[in-house]
Amino acid sequence: MNYNFTDVIERNGKDAIAAEVIPYADIQVKEGFSRLPMWVADMNFATAPSIPGKVAERLAHPLYGYFNPRQEYYDAIIRWQQERHGVQGLTQECIGYENGVLGGVVSALNVFCSKGDKVLLHSPTYVGFTHSLGDNGYDMVLSPLKRDEQGVWRMDFADMEKKLKEQSIHAAVFCSPHNPCGRVWERWELEQAMALFKKYDVLVVSDEIWSDIILEDHHHIPTQMVSEDAKMRTVALYAPSKTFNLAGMIGSYHIIYNTWIRDRVLKESSLCHYNSMNVLSMYALLGAYSEEGAEWADELCQVLSGNVTYACDYIAAHFPGVQVAKPQGTYMLLLDCSEWCRRHGKSIDEVQRAGVEAGVIWQDGRAFHSPCGIRMNLALPQSLLAEAMERLQKYVFV
Repeated sequence: MNYNFTDVIERNGKDAIAAEVIPYADIQVKEGFSRLPMWVADMNFATAPSIPGKVAERLAHPLYGYFNPRQEYYDAIIRWQQERHGVQGLTQECIGYENGVLGGVVSALNVFCSKGDKVLLHSPTYVGFTHSLGDNGYDMVLSPLKRDEQGVWRMDFADMEKKLKEQSIHAAVFCSPHNPCGRVWERWELEQAMALFKKYDVLVVSDEIWSDIILEDHHHIPTQMVSEDAKMRTVALYAPSKTFNLAGMIGSYHIIYNTWIRDRVLKESSLCHYNSMNVLSMYALLGAYSEEGAEWADELCQVLSGNVTYACDYIAAHFPGVQVAKPQGTYMLLLDCSEWCRRHGKSIDEVQRAGVEAGVIWQDGRAFHSPCGIRMNLALPQSLLAEAMERLQKYVFV
């Protein structure tokens, strides 16, 4: 490999909530244990060298005034989407800046819906959707994903159709790849979902922020690309932040082909006069969406594939009763501890407390509508992942 994914980098004092915050107000790490940050979706790998290189190049010029996005910004996105995901026909006019994916979700829903409208989502559900929709007056209707005979999370199309029809739902938030389940949807699944949305006149917001974190031999298919109708009824949202660990830089973008929708989303997102690009985030994207950035991302996915295999194999061998579906994308793992808790007479609160006290900083799955679940971030050097699994075996799942 050309890049380093093994160094353990000290992040304390370097503006990292992943390392400095415990997402449980009443639990502390016991003395003698180091913290292993495995909760918020923030990687513990140094980003691609092309990114600080590009940012430093811009910082060398000492003026940082008002600006417009460079042509290279749009060209980089178009090239990236074409080369990574096979997108054809994308033009600059279809690309719009967003401070964040969740802000883009809300702007699109404000165009699609009236306050109090129902919006369809799948569960387990990304906690950011829950807060954003609730805070903005939308009523989430959840269609649970189900695991098939092979343990793969699948959409329940009958349940989706029943809820769309009976509750007169005309907007959906779709997560592709899915967080926190890690599904990379197959073309037939996307086609069937989009056919349902067409049948019931449902406009779609597709969060594809994880589209570059694809594991093993899986392949991401943009939701907009499965049909001409899907292209015209979908707002797709992207960002380099998950792939390249750039959340602190701020900067996402939408792709909207439908001019009627696009004009209104742009108007909606402009109303706060705050949805504007940072000059350094533009250069960070240029560094990310470069030839070296692509090479780095390919190696990252190899490393993450190894981490996912290691974690899933370890859990299967050492934590009987803990169930996981092997992720096909993302670097998040969703543990279902319901059977383990039943066998051992423990609550999920006790399990989570034991893990944090042993220094494994993981995340409560209930916020993701996983009643006895825990979400774990596997984007860290494998030496730390091995240490985490050993601690869980010794101090938690015993």
